[in-house]
Formats: sequence, C-alpha cells, structure tokens
Amino acid sequence: MAADDGRLLLRQLCDDLRLLRLQAGGPSLRGLAVRVRLGKSQVGAIFSGRIGRLPDWEVVRGVVDGCRQYAQDHGRLDRLSVATGIEEFWRPRYALVDYALQHAARQRPPAPSRQAPLAAVPRQLPAATRHFAGRAGSLAALNTLLEDATTANTAVISAIEGTAGAGKTALAVYWAHQVADHFPDGQLYVNLRGFGPSEPAMEPGEAIRRFLDALGVPVRRIPAEPDALAALYRTELAGRRLLILLDNARDGAQVRPLLPGAAGCLVLVTSRDPLTGLVAAEGAQPVTVDLLNHDEARQLLVRRLGSARIAAEPHAVDEIITRCARLPLPLAIVAAHAATRRVPLRELADQLRDGRHAFGLLNTGDPSTDLHAVFAWSYRALTPAAARVFRLLGRHPGPDATAPAVASLAALPLPEVPPLLAELIRANLLTEPAAGRYALHDLLRAYAIDLSDTLETLPDREAATGRILDHYLHTADAADRLLHPHRDAVTLEPPRLGAALESLGVPAAALAWLAAELPVLLAAVDHAAGSGYDRHAWQLAWILTGYLEHSRRWPDQLAVGAAARLAAERLADPRASALAHRILARPYIEAGRHADARAHLERALDLDTGGGDLAGQAHDHHHLAYLGERQGRYAVALDHTRQALALYRRANHRYGQASALNAIGWFQVHLGDHAQAVAACQEALTLLRKLDDRRGEAATLDSLGYAYHHLGDYTRAVTNFCQAVVRLRALGERYPEAATLTHLGDSYHLTGRLGAARTAWRRALAILTDLDHPDAEGVRARLAGVDRPRRSASSAP
Repeated sequence: MAADDGRLLLRQLCDDLRLLRLQAGGPSLRGLAVRVRLGKSQVGAIFSGRIGRLPDWEVVRGVVDGCRQYAQDHGRLDRLSVATGIEEFWRPRYALVDYALQHAARQRPPAPSRQAPLAAVPRQLPAATRHFAGRAGSLAALNTLLEDATTANTAVISAIEGTAGAGKTALAVYWAHQVADHFPDGQLYVNLRGFGPSEPAMEPGEAIRRFLDALGVPVRRIPAEPDALAALYRTELAGRRLLILLDNARDGAQVRPLLPGAAGCLVLVTSRDPLTGLVAAEGAQPVTVDLLNHDEARQLLVRRLGSARIAAEPHAVDEIITRCARLPLPLAIVAAHAATRRVPLRELADQLRDGRHAFGLLNTGDPSTDLHAVFAWSYRALTPAAARVFRLLGRHPGPDATAPAVASLAALPLPEVPPLLAELIRANLLTEPAAGRYALHDLLRAYAIDLSDTLETLPDREAATGRILDHYLHTADAADRLLHPHRDAVTLEPPRLGAALESLGVPAAALAWLAAELPVLLAAVDHAAGSGYDRHAWQLAWILTGYLEHSRRWPDQLAVGAAARLAAERLADPRASALAHRILARPYIEAGRHADARAHLERALDLDTGGGDLAGQAHDHHHLAYLGERQGRYAVALDHTRQALALYRRANHRYGQASALNAIGWFQVHLGDHAQAVAACQEALTLLRKLDDRRGEAATLDSLGYAYHHLGDYTRAVTNFCQAVVRLRALGERYPEAATLTHLGDSYHLTGRLGAARTAWRRALAILTDLDHPDAEGVRARLAGVDRPRRSASSAP
C-alpha cells in the first residue's frame, strides 16, 4: 500500500465528515470543538482536509456524535445520507485509514540528512525517569508535533510550561527519548538555569557555544560577537534533523537566539513562564503541564512503591496525594521516604497534614529537588509588589479569591491588583481555576504562609487578616440587606482602612455573589473563630443564615451556628449567644431532631428574656411555633405565634407582626377555623404591602389561597395561589414556589381542571426533584392518581 493511498483515504474521511456536518444542518465549529476538547481552528482543519495526520479516534467519534445530535435536535435525521453508526461504519473506516498511514510510514526510509554526517552525533538527553506516569493529554499534544516536524517549512517549537514541581522536565525528557530515532542527527540538551538555586540564568551565548562544541565545530571557528555566534549556530543546524531541548528557560528573550532558522529541527522549551511571546511571534505550540489527576498520582506511587503497598493503605494514599497537591515532585519525595525508610504511609500522611511542617519532610538536602528551594526560584523572580501579594495570599481564609478580595488583603487600589495577579500566574505561583477566581494549591499556600511569617511583621499580618474579614463581613451584610431588607440586622463596626467592599447594587447580583463566595464565606467564619476574631465569626454566621435558609443548606448552617455559639460564649455576649442558638435550631428542626431544636430555642428564649430583648423573645416563640408545626402540634404552634405577635407589637416590630399574623392564619386553617384564618392573613397582607415586603406577601398569598381552598372557594384559592407563584418565581424562592404549585394543582383538581392540575404538579415536581426534596414523592402520588374520581370539596390539599 503506497503512501498516496493513506493520504487519499485520509482526505476521503475528511470529506465524509464535512458532508455529514453539512447534512446535519451545520453545527458550529465552536460547539464541536468544546465536545472534542480541541481548538476551533483544529476542528475546522479536519473538515477542510488541511491536516497532516489522522486525528485521534475519540475526536472523530465526538465529531460524528455531535453532528448526529445536532441533526436530531433540529429534526434533520432523515436528511443524512452519510451513515452515523459508530461501530458499523466510522470505526472500520478509521481503522483502514490508520492502517494505511502506518503502513506507509514503515515503508518510507528515514529522510537523509542534508549535510555530511557529523563526526560525533550528539546524544545529550538526560536519562528519563523510570517511574513516569500519566500525562496522556500532554504526550498526545507533543505527538502532533512530530508529523509537523517532517512537513513544516520552519523549525517546530513547543513551549512546555507549568508550576514548580509539576514535572515539565520529566515530561520533555521522557517524550524526547520516545521520538529520538526520528532525529538522526542527534539531540541537544541544556539547562538554561532560568529558575535555579544559586547560579544566574545562562546567557544564550554560553548555550550556543556548548551546542557548537557538541556539533564538532572547532573552537577557532567560534566567534565572540553575539550576532555572529548565533548566525554560525543557525548555519550549523541548517539541513540537519535535530531535537533540541531547552530546559528551565527564564523567558522568551533567553530562548530566541537558540532557535534554528530553517526546517528539520524540533525544539522543546520548558519554563515556569508561559512564554507567550514565543507562542505569538515564533508560533510555538503551548503545552501546559497541570497537576496530575488523582488516578495519575496514584499510578506514580504504584510505580515507585508497588501496588500491594498502595492497596494496603488506601486512605493514607489518598491523603498523601491531596497533601502533595497532586504534584509529581513532592509525591516522588514522599515515595522515596517510604521506600528507603520503610515508614508507614499513614505516618507520612500525618506529617504532611500541617502544610508548613510538610516542608521538613519534603527537604531532600538537594537544592534541585528540595521543594521549598524550588518554589523560592520562582518567588525570587517576582517584583516586590507581586511578592508581597503572594505572601499575603497565604493568609486568605478560603479556597480561592477574587481581585477585590486581594485588594482588601493587601490594602491596594483595585486597578493595581490584576497586573500583580497576572505576574503571579505567569510565574506559575497562582492559578485561575475559574474566570476571575485565583487559587494557591496547598503546598504553595504553606510556602506563602512561611514567607509571610518570616518577612511580614505581626501587626502587618494581623491587619491583613482584619481587612479580609472586614471585606467579607461587610459585603455579605450588604448582600443580605438587598435580599432580606426586613430581616433584623446586626450593628457592625466600620471596616478597616484599606478594606475594599464589593458593589452589588441589585438583589440578583447579591444572590450571585453569595452563591459564588459561599465556600470562602464558610471558611471565613471558621478562620475568624480560630484567629481571635470572635465578633466577626458570630456576625458573619448570622448574616449568612438568611442565604443558607433560602438555599436549604442545613449542614452548612449547623457548622456556622456551632462556630458562632463558641465565639459568642468567649465574648460573653448574651444577645450573640441567643442568635447562635437560633441559628442552630433550624437545621435540627429540618433534620427531625426536635428535642435538640427545642433545647436551643429554650436557651435562646432564656437569654433574650434575661436581656429584655422583646424582638428576640418574639423570634424565639416564632421558631418554637415552627417546631410545633413540624411535629403536627398546631394548637401549640398557634399559642407560640400569638405570644410572638404580642411581643412584636410591644417591640413595634411591624415585619414581625405581619409574619406572625400570617402564621396565625396558617395554623387556624389546620385547626379548622377557616374564616378566622382568612381574616388574619388579610390583616397580614395589608401590613406587608405597606412594608413593600414581596417575600412576606408571597407567603401570605399562599396562606390565603390555602384558607379559601378549605372554605371551598376554589376561584379565590386559585387567584391567590397564582399571584403567590408569580412573586416567588421572581424572588427565586424555589421550594416555596414548589409548595404553592402543589396547592394550586390541588385546587385545580377539585374543580375538575385536570390538565391545569397536571401542569402545576409537574412544575412542582421538577423543582422538588432538582432540590432532591422528599416532598417530591407526594407530588408523584398526585400525578399518578390525577384521573381517579375527585375527592370531596372538603378534602385537604
């Protein structure tokens, strides 16, 4: 089979893929690129046939699946003349093309060197690691360069970048050994010392002299002038096929004089810098060496320690992988300790748990592999401002940070922060896992804390902690006031100088900010409680309760409530303690732990009574009423609510009065006093509309609908339920919306409007299923029995 046969079959495969896309209706290149995890231009090249090698099978499969799905979504399946069967059509086609191309490659003799053979062919690659694991994606990206090196009209360059300890050199050396036979004129290697323990970065001229010496150029021919030296180097490379590995480059300026001027050579460059200039100007192909995934990290340990030992301590292995941030270098160091000292893996995991103490374990005594020293090489290259931001990021309480948070942490104007973050990213000392969110892995965080403890004064460290806690406390308070304007607020101390608050403006922005920042805010409560900022701890916990109850995050509310309780007790603050007990009660009610909930609420009531806090006592009775409702004790619930109403009136707490009146109406319905329930809810509705409380108004409209339903006035019931649904949907109150939709379906069902009942219940079920709420079962039962004979009008929803 000739080489032309393989290329012809490849073109026919591309033609068929192009026809399939056309007949499917033209799915976008961007959409297909996302599906197969390639660039838009790469997918476009497949359809146009402008490719020099066969794409991976998973890419072809993904393109076919994407086109077929697009055709199905747009009703065009019947227009496809090209088969879409993966196993019966496309896989055999692909295998035939693959065989033809491989067969042709085996028959083709190696391209002869276009220059006379060298007296000594350089073989300078360092030894490859015996324990290389993972990196399938990076290896595949490098493999694409091999075909390019034989067809391109210029030298092919790959820029391999990644953080310290990620294994950039190991990847480059491993792959270079795999493909060395494709470069008959040899392999050149140099460590450019761009990031090193002591020696300065190598000058390009020194690297060129070493290469010329390896290529057999007599010393007398090597000029001293830099431009002439680079010109001679390019001349010696012309017509030869060499692989050149430029390891540990500082930046593009150091690399550029070392690039060949003509085709035939392939250049690998490793660096902690992304080498954006090389990518933009010289067309270098970027390959990012990220952290290993968990399976790859485990495989690395298996190769070093054996599968039996890894299988014997799976939990310790998982912790070691996590504590080493899935970085090959620290994993290799820990494995070496385990292998040479026969230390149990659990003992090593325990030593790694304290990030700062971990550096003692990871100290090899060799500056090239000591992790602390390796990080220091990157840190020392930073500008002073970026270095300070890096140190202070170790004091950030959460898993990631935004630019406004970093501005507060460092007391910098916001416009000055993005360039400093970009510098840290370029140095691979910081990542941006999501747009606008910046993170340190655990070992870098420990290194930053160590630097901060050493180089920042104690007052400066404490000021940074105070500013970042003020940032989150005051911004969360602003968000809560937008979302719950009638909720009792706590009095905050003014933010410290330099703490920049985020501008939210509207409730939707507040809700989005709380959702995005929740992991950080929860960590901030713990950090405040553990760092002596008890006032911040209980206040932030209370502020977060509104959002946590809205999103029904009961375990999180329990956690912040526990932290708030301890902080309030240390402060000996009765009001804060009462609030903390109230925070804790609601999750216990929702979990069915009624005795625990009652104990917290009774303790809160004692504290509020002792402090003369009328509104606090009313809130406590209101919560006790909710507990009674969940227990089915509606008379007890009604009694507590009436006590709450009296206290709210004494405190002139108008929102509390309206909420209590609505609850009174709700409980009266359950006790059969439907007419009185309507009167109480209408009084509540009038007051809520004066207060412009949309959330309370929606809840009361649902209660009114419920009361009218039980009075047999289904027209008014439906009217009130529909109004409530509209308001709840606008507010984003998903569970209350589902409950009201369920009630609406019940009213429709009893009037014989079965189609409307189905629609309401299905909408309710979709929400409850999404929330994984147990009420979904009751709605499913309603839908299953929707066509059964109607119940009497007195039946409860």
